Amino acid sequence: MMTRLPTIFRFNGIAPCALAAIAFAFASGCDTIVSDFRSMGDVLTPPSPQEAAQWAVDTTDAENMRRGVALLGTSSFGGVDAYVKLYRFYVKDMRDPLVQAAAIAALARFGNPEDAVLISQRLLSSFAHVRLAAALGLQRLHNASVTEAMWRKLEDESEEQETRVELAIALGQYPQDDVFQALVAALDHSELTVNLAALDSLRMMTGNDLGISRARWLSWYWTTPVENRFVAENVYLYPTYQRHMVFWDYVVFWDIPKWESPSIPTGLNDGGARGTYEAPIVPAVQAPTG
Repeated sequence: MMTRLPTIFRFNGIAPCALAAIAFAFASGCDTIVSDFRSMGDVLTPPSPQEAAQWAVDTTDAENMRRGVALLGTSSFGGVDAYVKLYRFYVKDMRDPLVQAAAIAALARFGNPEDAVLISQRLLSSFAHVRLAAALGLQRLHNASVTEAMWRKLEDESEEQETRVELAIALGQYPQDDVFQALVAALDHSELTVNLAALDSLRMMTGNDLGISRARWLSWYWTTPVENRFVAENVYLYPTYQRHMVFWDYVVFWDIPKWESPSIPTGLNDGGARGTYEAPIVPAVQAPTG
């Protein structure tokens, strides 16, 4: 015969294990609700510029430094000269890779074309996310003197796929022979995402769409007069993350997303670009025969 549990161990027919599960779920839900309201409070009362600046120089806490640099680097006042100097210092000398990556992003947003040289040096970092931050940053700053560092890293198939994708995108702003050859070579990389990123940049700089066939691009290159190779180039805009707003974006009314618009890299529209045929270093690619 089955023995009924005493009333004290049952609640409206719910067994103790079920009560425990409900209690756990409720507690977890409370944690989520508390977290949501904490996030709402952070948005409604964000850190002040002074607090962000204090965090950015808090040498006792690397996470505070990262948060501070990220806040400054995405703020409307982050381009103040003192802050830009701080970003440069961290990009050059910061040992913590997360802080350095945040500084690269901030410097790419508020720096000048000369800062692309400093950022390009971080493509040799031993930390993958620092190299990725550098590749992304070079999409926003135009300086033709860094193209060799970019396409050499693009050609390195031991590099992370994500970094090579972003470098292929960044190279689309440089309609010149060495970049063209590196992008064509990238069409043969084993990752489709790298192939497609290189193809997009080739379309950008030539106005043509010859697919991911390396042979077709090289044939076009060698049969097209030098002065006509890049005359049909399109306007390069660095990419930004965007998506369509959905219902839940409006439900969280205190934190409605705002998307940054793609734009022209700093230095590209003010005479900072090197001439297409001004002493480029061209990778060794044989002209097709037969």
